[in-house]
Amino acid sequence: MVEVVGINGGTFLINATLIEKIEFIPETKITLTTGKYYLVKDSKDEIINKIINYNQKILRGVTAE
Repeated sequence: MVEVVGINGGTFLINATLIEKIEFIPETKITLTTGKYYLVKDSKDEIINKIINYNQKILRGVTAE
Protein backbone atom coordinates (compact mmCIF):
# COMPACT_ATOMS: atom_id res chain seq x y z
CA MET A 1 0.00 0.00 0.00
CA VAL A 2 1.18 3.52 -0.75
CA GLU A 3 -0.05 6.64 0.98
CA VAL A 4 -1.30 9.46 -1.25
CA VAL A 5 -2.80 12.88 -0.64
CA GLY A 6 -6.31 13.36 -2.02
CA ILE A 7 -7.50 16.54 -3.70
CA ASN A 8 -9.22 17.53 -0.45
CA GLY A 9 -5.92 17.26 1.45
CA GLY A 10 -6.70 14.05 3.32
CA THR A 11 -4.37 11.07 3.07
CA PHE A 12 -5.34 7.52 2.20
CA LEU A 13 -3.76 4.26 1.08
CA ILE A 14 -3.89 2.74 -2.39
CA ASN A 15 -2.95 -0.83 -3.23
CA ALA A 16 0.05 -0.28 -5.53
CA THR A 17 -0.38 -3.68 -7.18
CA LEU A 18 -3.81 -2.63 -8.50
CA ILE A 19 -2.60 0.53 -10.30
CA GLU A 20 -3.27 0.24 -14.01
CA LYS A 21 -2.36 3.74 -15.13
CA ILE A 22 -1.51 7.20 -13.87
CA GLU A 23 -2.50 10.36 -15.76
CA PHE A 24 -1.52 13.98 -15.16
CA ILE A 25 -4.41 16.25 -16.20
CA PRO A 26 -3.05 18.59 -14.33
CA GLU A 27 -3.99 16.83 -11.08
CA THR A 28 -2.88 13.23 -10.84
CA LYS A 29 -5.48 10.58 -11.71
CA ILE A 30 -4.70 7.05 -10.53
CA THR A 31 -6.82 4.39 -12.22
CA LEU A 32 -6.96 0.91 -10.71
CA THR A 33 -7.47 -2.38 -12.53
CA THR A 34 -10.98 -2.40 -11.03
CA GLY A 35 -11.89 0.71 -13.06
CA LYS A 36 -12.10 2.91 -9.97
CA TYR A 37 -9.97 6.05 -9.99
CA TYR A 38 -8.69 8.62 -7.52
CA LEU A 39 -7.57 12.23 -7.99
CA VAL A 40 -4.56 13.06 -5.85
CA LYS A 41 -2.18 15.95 -5.22
CA ASP A 42 0.98 13.83 -5.38
CA SER A 43 3.32 14.56 -8.30
CA LYS A 44 4.51 11.99 -10.81
CA ASP A 45 7.91 11.70 -9.11
CA GLU A 46 6.35 11.34 -5.66
CA ILE A 47 4.09 8.51 -6.78
CA ILE A 48 6.86 6.71 -8.65
CA ASN A 49 9.15 6.94 -5.61
CA LYS A 50 6.40 5.66 -3.30
CA ILE A 51 5.75 2.67 -5.57
CA ILE A 52 9.48 1.91 -5.84
CA ASN A 53 9.87 2.09 -2.05
CA TYR A 54 6.84 -0.16 -1.58
CA ASN A 55 8.20 -2.76 -4.00
CA GLN A 56 11.65 -2.64 -2.37
CA LYS A 57 10.07 -3.33 1.02
CA ILE A 58 8.20 -6.31 -0.43
CA LEU A 59 11.40 -7.71 -1.96
CA ARG A 60 13.27 -7.27 1.35
CA GLY A 61 10.43 -8.92 3.26
CA VAL A 62 9.61 -5.83 5.31
CA THR A 63 5.96 -5.90 6.34
CA ALA A 64 5.89 -3.04 8.86
CA GLU A 65 7.90 0.12 9.46
